[in-house]
Amino acid sequence: MHVPEKVDVKGIRNKLRMTQARFSDVFGFSLDAIKHWEGGRRTPEAPARTLLTVIDKDPAAVLTALQPAAFAAAAGSSKVHAVRYKTVKKTRRGAHYVARASQHEDRSHR
Repeated sequence: MHVPEKVDVKGIRNKLRMTQARFSDVFGFSLDAIKHWEGGRRTPEAPARTLLTVIDKDPAAVLTALQPAAFAAAAGSSKVHAVRYKTVKKTRRGAHYVARASQHEDRSHR
């Protein structure tokens, strides 16, 4: 396993077209940490660099893992039955992702 020594936090955030505040809220980082990392005053620790690397490679997977309650609330249910990501707009810099929670139940057990 290789954890990168340096991670371009601002580049990852910009690729997702998020503000610092939104990035910190969505992925669970403190806003101060984001500002310090991007300003070069601090370097993310290894676990944060690992998470940032995964966010960079597959943001939808991280959102699914970290936000199941938000998706369930959007669907009006206490459980998430399915979460789908729709690419709203693709650009050369990245894509905008919109999460949609689905309330389709698996009725095969009935």
